[in-house]
Amino acid sequence: MAWILIVFLILLGGLIAPFGDLLGSKIGKARFSILKLRPKKTATIVTILTGGFISSISIGLLLLVSQEFRQRLFVDIPFLQKTLAESKRALVPLQEERRKLEDTIKNKEIQLNKLKTDVKEFRSGNVVIKRGQTLFIADITSNPNIKSDLRKIYNSADKYVQKIVIPNKKEIKNILLWRTSDISKIEGVTKKGGDWILLIKSAINVLKGDNFVFVFPELLQNKIIVRKGEVITSEIIGENDLDYKNVNLKIKTLLRKTRDNIKSRGSIVNEITTRGDFIKKIRDALKVNENNKYRLDVVSLKDSKTAESIIVELNITKF
Repeated sequence: MAWILIVFLILLGGLIAPFGDLLGSKIGKARFSILKLRPKKTATIVTILTGGFISSISIGLLLLVSQEFRQRLFVDIPFLQKTLAESKRALVPLQEERRKLEDTIKNKEIQLNKLKTDVKEFRSGNVVIKRGQTLFIADITSNPNIKSDLRKIYNSADKYVQKIVIPNKKEIKNILLWRTSDISKIEGVTKKGGDWILLIKSAINVLKGDNFVFVFPELLQNKIIVRKGEVITSEIIGENDLDYKNVNLKIKTLLRKTRDNIKSRGSIVNEITTRGDFIKKIRDALKVNENNKYRLDVVSLKDSKTAESIIVELNITKF
């Protein structure tokens, strides 16, 4: 039925359109005038009216033949318009609720940030252990009893930290809190063999009197960092650097470079120990001949591993 109606409307439009065009042309040639308009404009108006007539007939036929079209035009469209108006009215209080909710969220965020600041300030009060601070260092050598050895290390670390955090309380157990995965990781790595250094570090700031300390491990390979007799770093002293002030500055710079060097190799030692009266040795060497260039060498006095102290002396030679 719908296809028949569509075909009929197309044929009807095709028949009436030439009729309207022909009628406009006839009126234009006849010099016919409506409401004292010029014939050309009169012809245009007739053509427009003809097009309107086509549309009117099309709509009339649709209304006459199609019940669905009448339903959509006179029932569904007004209903949709009414529904849209009601939805807009219902949306107003929802928008207000959304605005209130956004304001509440903003206020909560402000309160949360303030709480974080307050907690941070509180945690920075009587702090006895800082976040990231190394609490305990232990050597680990792989062996069949590695689990037992690790348990002893954990207990020793626990007792040591208790003396710092709660020195006046007795028999407080398990003050250190670990993640189970960290313990498993340590056991898994150390079982494979080799020598290791276990660093136990604090995960948070700890106040005096706290009952628990959250910690995390850092496992390093225990290896040779420097060997006895090794020249770790060197520095050249020129003729313009031979006064006491410049020599002293050169020595400080050289020791700083040495510390950076051993750190880059994996040492966890923060300071370097110097042996001998190297200042006097350097002064005596410079007095002999001030016109020469000299080389300062930082020489290791012993083999040192990852966690062992670095002991050095400074030697001066002609360059």
